Order: sequence, then C-alpha cells, then structure tokens
Amino acid sequence: MTPTIRRAFADLSVGQVHYASCGDVDAPPVLLLHQSPRSWREYEAVLPLLGARHRAIAMDTVGFGDSAAGSEPASIAHWARVAAELLDALRIERVAVVGHHTGGVIAIELAAALGERVRALVLSSTPYTDEAFRRARAERPPIDEVEPSEDGSHLAALWGKRQGFYPPHRPELLEAFVLDALKVGRRLEEGHRAVASYRMEERIDRVTQPVLIVRAPEDPFASPHAQELAQHLRHAASVRIADIEGGMVPLPDQLPEAFARCVDDFLAGLA
Repeated sequence: MTPTIRRAFADLSVGQVHYASCGDVDAPPVLLLHQSPRSWREYEAVLPLLGARHRAIAMDTVGFGDSAAGSEPASIAHWARVAAELLDALRIERVAVVGHHTGGVIAIELAAALGERVRALVLSSTPYTDEAFRRARAERPPIDEVEPSEDGSHLAALWGKRQGFYPPHRPELLEAFVLDALKVGRRLEEGHRAVASYRMEERIDRVTQPVLIVRAPEDPFASPHAQELAQHLRHAASVRIADIEGGMVPLPDQLPEAFARCVDDFLAGLA
C-alpha cells in the first residue's frame, strides 16, 4: 500500500512554515529541501517512495510554496536556521538531509551548523559557491526573472527560460515550475541570489557526515561542480558521486524512482 502524503504547518519564528510528510513517524527521518523557486511539490512523487522505509519530510523553504516569507533578508544561513526550527517542532533529534540545487546548499549549511544531529547528506545538483562562483554569477543575467507584461507574454518567457534545460515531451514538469514561480511573484530571483552570496568555502570544512553527491549529467549548471564539491568535502566521513543517467535540472520530479532509489540505497548502506 502506498504511504499517504500528509500536509501541515508549523508555527516557527518566521510565521507558518508548510511541509508535507510521508511514512511512519517512528521510521528514520529524511528532510528534503527543494531548488528555487520550487516548493515541496518537487518531491511529490519521491515522498511515497522514500516513505516506504523512512519518515520523509519535504518542507517549503521560507518564502516559497506555502511557507511564510518572514521579515529577515533571504540567506542560506537564515533558511537553514528555520529548517532546524522545523526539526525541533517535529521533535526530530537526528536526520538525514537531501537537497537539490538551492536545497543542497541549504543542506550543507544545516550540516555545518547542526553537526552530529545531521546523520548524512545527499547533495543533488549542488554547486560549490566560492569567490570564483560568486564572481561568475554576478556577470550573468538573472536566471528566472522576467519583466511583467500586460498581455501575459512574460509567462511564456518564463517557460522559455527553462525549456532548454527540461526534458522534451514533459510539459507537466515546466507547468509545475511555472506554478511555483508564480506563487513566489516578484521574489523570483531570491533563491538564486542567496546561493550566489553564500560563502560555502567558510563553512564546508564543518561537514563531517557521510555525503552522497547526486549528479544529473544533463544539467549544465550543476554537473560540472560535482568533482569540485567532492574535493572540498575533505572532512566528510565519506564522499561518493552517483550519476542518474538522463537527469536534467528538474531531477527529483523528472526521474523520481531513480532519485528515490539512489537516496534509499545510500542511507541503507549507512545502517
């Protein structure tokens, strides 16, 4: 029987934070963190698969999905602190953390801040954000930002910005992205800016947990970072890289079975 996805809110310092969970509450917990400007729905198909063996929890990052934005400026450190508050609210003492793109950067900060409370990390399509990354990002145009238009053509422009990085003949994946992006509104670049300003080189040596780096070979933004990220995780208990063939930018909802199997196998190997 497929585990049921249950949705709820937690009252945290920023206001109400939304999350979806699946699986037995007594099973080993796994926290899932999404890319920008997505929401928990990036993991909607993954949750029941992981929920068969784990207590899988996908939260909406502060200001995304149905989570309150709060008043503090957006930053990776702030978002990680709120994720830790959610763990406290759910009375979760120790957790494995899975992050995709922006979520992977938040996962690194969470592991650095919480130490042994984070059991293991799965970093999917996660960049290494040092000074060179920040410089390169500052020279590029906005990733998703589009100028609003009276005739609605900006919605097609938003679609078009991502289309080349999504699999053909899968319009439902782009529809899911656009729906989440519209919910964020004018703060569309907030997550990308937070990643671009994060000083990972000052925090990554605090990561001592076992790490799995999941690489989507057809993701031109993140896949080139995998080896570099692995090299900088020098204090991690272990580091390995797993490729999911055919994987692109929307990896968790593009290939949920392969993604969940990769996470499941890694966590099972730690037991």
